[in-house]
Amino acid sequence: MYFTDRGIEELEARRGEEEVTLAWLAEQLRTFVDVHPEFEVPVERFATWLARLDDPDDE
Repeated sequence: MYFTDRGIEELEARRGEEEVTLAWLAEQLRTFVDVHPEFEVPVERFATWLARLDDPDDE
């Protein structure tokens, strides 16, 4: 198990029943990077990965 799995599991346990929009998620990611600018690159990569999940040209 990766260290990050614990955070993912906590997120799922605490908020797994909620439905959110991608706009809400984008705002939370912006807020996170504002508070933790050292994570700007990983958050950018994650957001780009999510945005391109269904893009056949990006495989």
